[in-house]
Amino acid sequence: MKKGIHPAYRPVTIVMTDGSTFVTRSCYKGDRMVLEIDSKSHPFFTGKQMLVDTAGRVDRFKKRAEKSNAMREKGVAK
Repeated sequence: MKKGIHPAYRPVTIVMTDGSTFVTRSCYKGDRMVLEIDSKSHPFFTGKQMLVDTAGRVDRFKKRAEKSNAMREKGVAK
């Protein structure tokens, strides 16, 4: 390998959402990585559906859908 072009590959402590930890090697810049979501808390793995509405995105989508449905119905009514 060429010298000076590869990132540092070193041990990093990973902290899961439930507080458990393990050590792995990574190019992560810090010595400790704290996860916000992992397989123990992610809805895909837990089977629990959570709706995260970030700044009204769901509401905006619903308004757009209603508007397009209204336009579609208007076009059919002609």
